[in-house]
Amino acid sequence: MCLTGVDYFSTLGYQPGIAALAAGVLSPLATIVLVLLTLGGALPIYRRVAKESPYGQGSIAMLEKLMSWWSGKLLVLVLLGFVATDFVITITLSAADATAHVTENPFVPSFFHGKEVLITTLLIALLGGVFLKGFAEAIGVAVTLVGVYLTLNVVVVAVALWHVFASPDLIVSWQDLLVAKHPNPWLMIGVALIVFPKLALGLSGFETGVSVMPLVKGLPGDTHDNPAGRVRNTRRLLVTAALIMSAFLITSSFATTVLIPHQAFEAGGPANGRALAYLAHDYLGDVFGTFYDISTIAILWFAGASAMAGLLNIVPRYLPRYGMAPDWARASRPLVIVVSVIAFVITWLFDASVEAQGGAYATGVLVLISSAAVAVTLSARRARQRKAFLAYLVITVIFAYTTVVNIIERPDGVKIAAFFIVAIVLTSLISRATRSLELRVEEVDFDTAAQRILDKAVRSGEIRIIANEPDARDADEYREKEREAREDNNIPNDSALLFLEVTISDASDFETTLRVRGEKRYGYRILRVRSPSIANAIAAILLHIRDETGKRPHVYFAWTEGNPFKFIGRYLFFGDGDVPPVTREVLRRAEPDPERRPMVHVG
Repeated sequence: MCLTGVDYFSTLGYQPGIAALAAGVLSPLATIVLVLLTLGGALPIYRRVAKESPYGQGSIAMLEKLMSWWSGKLLVLVLLGFVATDFVITITLSAADATAHVTENPFVPSFFHGKEVLITTLLIALLGGVFLKGFAEAIGVAVTLVGVYLTLNVVVVAVALWHVFASPDLIVSWQDLLVAKHPNPWLMIGVALIVFPKLALGLSGFETGVSVMPLVKGLPGDTHDNPAGRVRNTRRLLVTAALIMSAFLITSSFATTVLIPHQAFEAGGPANGRALAYLAHDYLGDVFGTFYDISTIAILWFAGASAMAGLLNIVPRYLPRYGMAPDWARASRPLVIVVSVIAFVITWLFDASVEAQGGAYATGVLVLISSAAVAVTLSARRARQRKAFLAYLVITVIFAYTTVVNIIERPDGVKIAAFFIVAIVLTSLISRATRSLELRVEEVDFDTAAQRILDKAVRSGEIRIIANEPDARDADEYREKEREAREDNNIPNDSALLFLEVTISDASDFETTLRVRGEKRYGYRILRVRSPSIANAIAAILLHIRDETGKRPHVYFAWTEGNPFKFIGRYLFFGDGDVPPVTREVLRRAEPDPERRPMVHVG
């Protein structure tokens, strides 16, 4: 929970101030709306995500399963753009808020005032430097930071509430101001609902909560297919974190709104980005306030570290399986440098302002939660759970509305996400193209019938295989293919021939395990297999046969008629195209020794 909490709970450093700026005197009511949506929307969604994705893949993996082919892959790439937005803005916003706690501390020299961009950049550089040397997320550190931070917040909020209730005139003044600005109760609720999207930062942390599932202890009876204990305990984690955060959100919003003058929340004000720290210094003294600042800076820094670690983990989780991981993305240090440079630019563009970055952060958070809502809604529909489907559909509509409103009012998040999406898609497609001629096969497995066919071919002499694109699969098709292969390649009539038929599975997949099945049809021996790519599958099977039998197999093709540039596109996106030369090139790259390379013949 604390590993999740360095992201989730650290938002208390800036959430009350952002809520006060967005909703004014209505901040407590708008925060209640946020809490209701947290407990009644986000929490049920991610409890189901925990069940559907029990090994930390998260909602993106659920959508990947629900959508196949290139549409699913492109959706994942787009969502990864928003994930990158969420994590990078977590780094920059957390560093900016840490800077606010540094510059506003009374013991810090006035020289640092006005140097917010520089200090924030230095904090980000320090974070990047730690990762360049090597960083391992320490749960013990997270537990210590979160434990100390929440304890100090309990003290600050409790003292603040005591001052509120000890001075009833403060509550009366707040109520009078509330009624003066919003005389109609229904108008209050309506305005609270309208401004709620600006408070969506308080929803961060749920996706991180399910991503740590591999660390959650299960029960002795758990199995890989049914880890019931791990799911149950993860749900407890999510509920506990949501209840703790909800209590802090409501109480801190109420206390800060009543006790702090509104102008103090504005840019340059002493409570901007540090409302609870303002109260800590004001009511508990500068010594306690300094301890609170140090604790806040530490947890905000670790929230940035958690986000950086998330980025370093999420790239290899998805992109290599798609063949879309460029070489530099395989190593963590180049990726750390790229992320750090982007964070520097974002800090400069937003002038290290916490409030200014709130919209971009909220966009990333809301898109991820909305995608999770869509995933569980589709899952409930497929499972024919009508009541659950309708409930999740309502939640999805609410989050979709919240996301759209946030994007319209503060489009910065979409602009940043668009940059990441374009960068991810372009680098991914380039990587896919450059890696397309790899073998792309994890394992080749012959069933019993296929193995018998191969053994018989070995005993008969040379292993000669006709690559056949299956059509009618009748006797005439095989007879004609055999005749053409023998005439075009001068194959003796007494040489036995095999047929190899590859059918396209999901061409958007990159690596696969080939399950080769054998069959006899009209007296012909046939090996059949499904693969994302015909050429790569044929090459992998030929190399497997060579390794198993010690003989160099021969494969026979007919030339493909058509535009070669069109075939390149078909090969990259649909897995077929001009198969003979591609097969030969895949073999050449996989086996550099010509004396050991399977022979490719084209007639």
